[in-house]
Amino acid sequence: MTFRARHFTFRFPRPALIMGIVNVTPDSFSDGGQFLAADKAVTHALELVGQGADLLDIGGESTRPGATPVSEAEELRRVLPVIEQLVGRVKVPLSIDTVKPAVARAALAAGASIVNDIAANREDETMWRVVAETGAGYVCMHMQGSPQTMQSEPSYRGLLREVEDFFRDRLKRLNDNGVLADQVVFDVGIGFGKTVEHNLELLASLGAFTGLGRPLLVGSSRKSFIGKLLGADVAERLPASLACACLAVAGGAQIIRAHDVAQTAQAVRMTEAIRARQTNDVA
Repeated sequence: MTFRARHFTFRFPRPALIMGIVNVTPDSFSDGGQFLAADKAVTHALELVGQGADLLDIGGESTRPGATPVSEAEELRRVLPVIEQLVGRVKVPLSIDTVKPAVARAALAAGASIVNDIAANREDETMWRVVAETGAGYVCMHMQGSPQTMQSEPSYRGLLREVEDFFRDRLKRLNDNGVLADQVVFDVGIGFGKTVEHNLELLASLGAFTGLGRPLLVGSSRKSFIGKLLGADVAERLPASLACACLAVAGGAQIIRAHDVAQTAQAVRMTEAIRARQTNDVA
C-alpha cells in the first residue's frame, strides 16, 4: 500500500507515521494561543520534527466543537508565513488543515504537500479538484455535521457500517474528480460527531476499515472524550492519549496525529517492537 503526497512517497507496511500538530490559532481546545505568532509556530514545528514527527499538520482555524469559523483572509494570514518558513527548513511533508479550497491551494503553492480536510463530507467538488490538480495527499475524514453542530446528539444506525460506506463513497467521488487512490488517507474522525461510546467503538474496531486498502489516520490526542470518560483536564490527558495511539497502531492505523510527539513516538515504537515479536513467535 502506497501513500503519495506530491514528491513524497510512503510505502506500507512500515513504522507508523507520527503527525505533529501545529495550531496557529487563538482558540484550539488544547493549545489555543500558544503558537499564534508565526515565529512561535515555526519554533514549535521544528521542535516536533526534532522529537520525531514524520509529518506536520498546520491549521489556522479551530475545529473544536462550537468553534467560530474565521475568514479565508485571516486563515491565510495565520498559516502562510509558517509554511513558507518551514519549507526550506524541514524535510518532512507539511499538511494544511483546512476546509477552504482557496486556503488549500495557497498553502500547496507555498510548499505544503497534504490537505487535511475535516469536511470531506462536503458535496462541493472544488477541494477535490485542487487536490487532483496539485497531486497533493488528501486526508478524508468522517464527520457527522459540522464543528458547529457535530456534538448535538450524534447518532448512527450502525456506526462502523456508516463510516465504511462513507469512505467507499468518498473514494469513488475523489476518483471521479481525478484524485488517485494512492493520494488518499482515511480518518475515522474521533470526536467529530461522535459520543464517547462511538469513539471507543471506532478505536476498538479499526480493523473493520483495513480492507479498504488505504492508510488509516487516528487523532485522539487530548480530546474531550478522554476527559468525559476519565474526568481528566486537557493537561492531564497524555497517558490516555498514548493508550489510544498504541491501541490504534495495534488495530491497523498507519498515521497517528498527536500534540505530544516525543512521547507518542516512543510509545508507538515500543508497541511496534512488541507486536513484531508476537508475529515472529507465531511464525
